Amino acid sequence: MRISVFGLGYVGCVSAACLAARGNEVVGVDVNPTKVELITGGNAPVVEERIGELTAEVVASGALRATTDVAEAVAATDVSLVCVGTPSAANGSLSTAYLERVAEEIGEALADKPDGQRHTVVFRSTMLPGTCLNLLVPILEKASGRTAGVDFGVAVNPEFLREGTSVRDFFEPPKTVIGELDPASGDVVAELYSGLPGEVFRVAIPVAEITKYADNSFHALKVGFANELGSICAALGLDSHAVMDVFLADRKLNISPAYLRPGFAFGGSCLPKDVRGLVHAAHRADVAVPILSHVLPSNEEHLRRAFELVARTGRRRVGLFGLSFKPGTDDLRESPLVELAERLLGKGYDLRIHDANVSLSRLLGANREFIEARLPHLGQLLAADVDEVLDHAEVILVGTKDPAVLAKLPHGGSQTIVDLVRLPDAQARRAEPGYVGLAW
Repeated sequence: MRISVFGLGYVGCVSAACLAARGNEVVGVDVNPTKVELITGGNAPVVEERIGELTAEVVASGALRATTDVAEAVAATDVSLVCVGTPSAANGSLSTAYLERVAEEIGEALADKPDGQRHTVVFRSTMLPGTCLNLLVPILEKASGRTAGVDFGVAVNPEFLREGTSVRDFFEPPKTVIGELDPASGDVVAELYSGLPGEVFRVAIPVAEITKYADNSFHALKVGFANELGSICAALGLDSHAVMDVFLADRKLNISPAYLRPGFAFGGSCLPKDVRGLVHAAHRADVAVPILSHVLPSNEEHLRRAFELVARTGRRRVGLFGLSFKPGTDDLRESPLVELAERLLGKGYDLRIHDANVSLSRLLGANREFIEARLPHLGQLLAADVDEVLDHAEVILVGTKDPAVLAKLPHGGSQTIVDLVRLPDAQARRAEPGYVGLAW
């Protein structure tokens, strides 16, 4: 393929050299003539493992060259990869100045491309959802006088390259994410990485835009978590690495997809209690743990959002499906659904509840003591079957995936459905009036 790469920093330089090494004809483009001169001389403008040797090889073979001339680069290629920086302002906001300038320059160059010769613009730069479709595509269309998805292609292809191992990461990616304006645009990007390992995800452009943020935020969270736990262990005289060796050995719950699906707040007899206990131990040892200290407030905020979804409807008769802290149990201790029910009752909502696993006559010990303290009139609120709740409710709160409940949930009627668990048919329900989802 004939590819132009805009921006010859870490991402652009590595992408250009690696794509050239895969047999493509690549033109690097940068406003900085020094970077262009370095590439022309077979030298990489960045210090990175393997990049120096690789750049020298592909320049010598004629597979990679560099220029400051945007129009010439676009005219000579069929695909443009935009790899310019998106630095943060002091307040954390994203600067899109470089993206806007490059989009305008590429758009002007597209205006001179022959009709019928479709060019695809692929954004590799890290940017927030909405940046491509709401800002960059209009700039491209205005500057070119052409229509995206018809006269030229657009895609977002976030990079997952770590400085220090970026060449290796390019050839052994954990995944490839392609946000496509249309299938033809996605096909072009998929061709760029054909044969490389890792699963390929072809998704909507805004989904692709946020994946880099999801990844990096989680990576930062993991580092912060490990460091805070390490600080607690040090204060208690424990070997933190021995603790983490045990932690990391659990591939079923700890290092796994477990608990990583957006949904409702957590609860139960373990998680809230143990987070509180660990934070208390840290404070006693004079160890600041801002991440761990904010886990329960974060959980509380999610519960507040669920209550607000009901309050916004302006309706007063509410049916709640699910009460235990998770499916398949009757454990009500610190259940977020119990907390939600308590708030609704406290604000005067007329509530009915159905949970097939919860029977007041079977509740024993601490479980019964907890619910009698929080919902003393639970027996009057519990409904024996699904229909009783549906007949009562103007607002249906779904906190369970019980098949008996799912089979009877209405579609597009006068009742509002507040989905706390992401129903199996949530995608279809999003288009229906009266559906709101917490897990979006």
